Amino acid sequence: MSYLGELVALGTVLCWTFSVQFFAAASREIGAIPVNIIRLAVALALFAGLLWWRDGSPVPLHFPPHAWFYLSLSGVVGFFIGDIFLFKALVELGPRVAMLIQSLAAPTAAVLGWMFLQESYALHQWFGMAIALLGVATVILERGKVGVPLSKTKVQKISMKGVVYGCFGMCGQAVGTLLSKTGMQTGGGYLDAFSATEIRAIAAFLCFVGFFTVTHKWQNVHSALANTKAVVYTSLGAVCGPFLGVSLSLLALHYLTSGVASTFFALVPICIIPFSIYLHKEHVSFRAVIGAITAVGGVCLLSM
Repeated sequence: MSYLGELVALGTVLCWTFSVQFFAAASREIGAIPVNIIRLAVALALFAGLLWWRDGSPVPLHFPPHAWFYLSLSGVVGFFIGDIFLFKALVELGPRVAMLIQSLAAPTAAVLGWMFLQESYALHQWFGMAIALLGVATVILERGKVGVPLSKTKVQKISMKGVVYGCFGMCGQAVGTLLSKTGMQTGGGYLDAFSATEIRAIAAFLCFVGFFTVTHKWQNVHSALANTKAVVYTSLGAVCGPFLGVSLSLLALHYLTSGVASTFFALVPICIIPFSIYLHKEHVSFRAVIGAITAVGGVCLLSM
């Protein structure tokens, strides 16, 4: 039995794990708002260069209209709207609760895929999703108890507004995944993942340009570009995240159902634990280790 889809999904998790570290470092230097548009600009340059070298055109003009429509819509819903609400949830709720809500994108994608894409799941796969998400939730809830105490942050309690932001962000990721899969499907198979991701990035970049223009944030971007260290961190994050990570995530959809792929992607918070231990010198409890083992067990069920 081939496990190519599972390997691609794990590669996606690894890329996103590294990208989080780079984007966090860049955000500490210049703030999260300028990092968003800089990362997409770098990613678009990488996509254009790759496609020009490989296909002779910087953009996939040969893609059918339905692919451009669904992939662009996926970029708007996932890359743009989903990220905006995720950042709002992080401010309102803090990373512990916001990421817990975000992990619900996997079962949401599974249910939507079952309802609208006629995707089917065996009973043990549904059970595996539940186990994996339980493990992820255990780790994230435990991570919220270490580091900076909640009382020393801006977040004092779980607000309903924050929960709504988190749910919109989570739904943006889930719906974006389904729209991507719909846009990449053709009568002869699936379209190229890197080209598809470029279309998503173009749509999101144009939305961010409009957003920064309306909110008058361009001065923040100009100041951010003067910080060489932050630009390097953001560029490395763009390579690992939008360029490689997101492209691999779409490639994983060639081989895995939306819910299974999204459950793999939900393992990113667990993979961040070693970085927390060795880079940030944080204590990770036995409960967090058990949560990680539980999540890996759930993923094993998904692969069977």
